[in-house]
Amino acid sequence: MNVLPVIIAGGSGTRLWPLSRSGFPKQFLALSGNETLFQKACLRCASLAGDQIANQPPVIVTNEEHRFLAAEQLREIKINGTLLLEPVGRNTAPAMTLAALHAQASGDPILFVTPADQTIQDDLAFQQAATKAIKLANDGALVVLGITPDSAHTGYGYIKANLDDATVEQFVEKPDEPTAQQYLSDDSYFWNAGMFVVKASVWLNAIETFRDDIAKATNKAWADHSADGYFVRPNKALFEQIPAESVDYAVIEKFPGSDTPIKMVSLDAGWNDLGSWDAVWHTTPTNSDGNALQGDVLCVDSTDSYVNASSRMVSLVGIDNVIVVETADAVLVADKARSQDVKKVVEQLKAQRREESDLHRKVCRPWGWYDSIDEGDRFKVKRIQVAPGASLSLQKHYQRAEHWIVVKGTAEVTCGDQVITLTENQSTYIPLGEVHRLANPGKTLLEIIEVQSGSYLGEDDIVRFEDKYGR
Repeated sequence: MNVLPVIIAGGSGTRLWPLSRSGFPKQFLALSGNETLFQKACLRCASLAGDQIANQPPVIVTNEEHRFLAAEQLREIKINGTLLLEPVGRNTAPAMTLAALHAQASGDPILFVTPADQTIQDDLAFQQAATKAIKLANDGALVVLGITPDSAHTGYGYIKANLDDATVEQFVEKPDEPTAQQYLSDDSYFWNAGMFVVKASVWLNAIETFRDDIAKATNKAWADHSADGYFVRPNKALFEQIPAESVDYAVIEKFPGSDTPIKMVSLDAGWNDLGSWDAVWHTTPTNSDGNALQGDVLCVDSTDSYVNASSRMVSLVGIDNVIVVETADAVLVADKARSQDVKKVVEQLKAQRREESDLHRKVCRPWGWYDSIDEGDRFKVKRIQVAPGASLSLQKHYQRAEHWIVVKGTAEVTCGDQVITLTENQSTYIPLGEVHRLANPGKTLLEIIEVQSGSYLGEDDIVRFEDKYGR
């Protein structure tokens, strides 16, 4: 059985702000251990290979903005994959259709589709359920993975399945609490995990049957796709015309009673979709007071709380059932029972056009990262790290000048017609409007301090002339 893992790595994870932001969303965070949620999803899918299953390298569906982030995290775990890059978000139905169209180049593989932002605690149980689902999909069924509920959760969709033959009878939207309590006491109801297993051809037939408008528009965008190494891009203008819709609304909920069989395999493997900080608390080991603590944290007479300290010491005294998340530029304090409402903070930040909704103080780039460590009227100070062999784009700024001081490594600096080399404790000046570039020609990390001065210091004051990363 030929299996193609498809990992959906879009979304911004606003309920996990301030750690998760649109520029660095939750799937790329390591909330526990050394691997990110995205990396763990890739490794789980890689483990599906067995005696009867031939596993292809995964296809990652993500957006253009996160392409280098995803590629670097794949490199770290030594997995090769194809990145299908969406120029704009169009939800999961077009994303899955893109993956199915891409899969046709390798025959008609079974797509194992999973979100990148879920946790699984029992890998063996996952592999067993996945293998069972793959075998059913190989016989022509569309298979969903269902989670046995352990609470009357109102934030998940539900699946009603016939336990005798695993046939899905109905999909139910997120219920109110009394209805969720009824589902909890009925063995035939399961949480919808958002994981689907289906042959590429079966999916393409289904999307054409139930949402022909999405099928036609996605086909048009894919017909004019381009490839740059492992980056594959549908036509941007045509992709923007695709109706935005989820897999569930577009197709899955319409499957019961159709000509194509739809089956459910129960997954009892410690699953969680980490849709809120409360969910993160549930999946993180706690101490004797019920507190899940990450970073430098002190608690006095406080219980059942989640505290994540990224850059400073955080202390709690005499409070219970709270969420506290500290980053270099923002602090969240929330009632644990209201953790779903964190997205409202992000909505306000966006309405005020504040950068904290999108970017951390430390921002990853394909060449390395920068950290905005201080700023005031007409100045900004950045700490910049450039990887060996990497370089920033050849660029200029209309409204700011820059001073660069090398604190580690060797810098190759282009400034106008001159190219100079700087080493530790040496510095240079980039005048306003001058074409320039910073590069690391060495084999060790380059680190500089950049002092910007000018009337406007926004990140959009960049005119690029050359860029090895295609930005």
